[in-house]
Amino acid sequence: MVALRGKDIDAFLARPDAGRPIILLYGPDAGLVRERADALVASAVDDPNDPFSLVRLDGDELAAEPSRLVDEAMTIPMFGGRRAIRVRAGSRSFASGVDTLADSPIKDCRIVIEAGELRPESPLRKACERAKSAVAIACYPDTERDLARLIDEELRTSNLRIAADARAVLMSLLGGDRQASRNELRKLALYAHGRGEIALDDVMTVVSDASELKLDPIVDGAFAGKPDLVESEFAKAMVAGTYPGVIISAAQRQAAWLHKSALAVADGTPVSTLLEGGYPRLHFSRKGAVEIALRNFSAARLAGIIDQLGTAALDMRKQASLASAIALRTLLSIAVNAKRRG
Repeated sequence: MVALRGKDIDAFLARPDAGRPIILLYGPDAGLVRERADALVASAVDDPNDPFSLVRLDGDELAAEPSRLVDEAMTIPMFGGRRAIRVRAGSRSFASGVDTLADSPIKDCRIVIEAGELRPESPLRKACERAKSAVAIACYPDTERDLARLIDEELRTSNLRIAADARAVLMSLLGGDRQASRNELRKLALYAHGRGEIALDDVMTVVSDASELKLDPIVDGAFAGKPDLVESEFAKAMVAGTYPGVIISAAQRQAAWLHKSALAVADGTPVSTLLEGGYPRLHFSRKGAVEIALRNFSAARLAGIIDQLGTAALDMRKQASLASAIALRTLLSIAVNAKRRG
């Protein structure tokens, strides 16, 4: 089974193994999936903008004719050189094409497959994990250490330092989507260009304003029992181009955190302790809504919500065209039922 984890992922991305030209990138962090896919494609071809060098395929279309994946991978470029195939997986399986391709002699061609969250029993994930010429890489939201490294990396490039209080607040505003985090950091660096050090006011001015369309208001509104807020913020997110699955993933993480916190409260831990400590640290603007959520839901009900969100995530993958409707319906259900204490 070839499923990379931890430092092995960084090592592979820095120097991809030519013996494993089929690469599956999957997970809830869509931004990290895209970032890694961009890097793998860029290192596989001389010009990613050349349509003869880079072929883009839609997974759902490929599912109707899986053999096309093999045909494309075996195509010899008219003018020579290396090639890459970039596949965006959808709700339909093309795993049989991966199985056939894995048994074929691939030369000078890298196949990069992007997918959302895949369960261990997913045909696509199983096909890539069992094939000797393939590798599966999970892309999960950044940990505290990952965010710290990302901040240092972006600020070092711009010759900037950051004050301790500014860093603490910045950490609470990032995460969930790697590309969104990186974009916020680059915007912050541009804003503070020439100052030498980023202050707390800089972070609050640039990043806080930019976070209005982030996911927290939707998720917090659901668990705080505010269906009107959920509906309005969800609509804004759709206009901004946010994929509904990212919102459901954020709700799953919040439900898991609330469940863990509810168990701690039942064991005697003060709510204030939970709101002030731990990771990810809550931004001060969220604490009121999260405190209401902990009053609204018991650990047992939160366990049920975790299952409900998991079912919604699966339904969205099966019915991609209805993803927005499924996500909104699930979040509104949580919001409406939040008023039923216990």
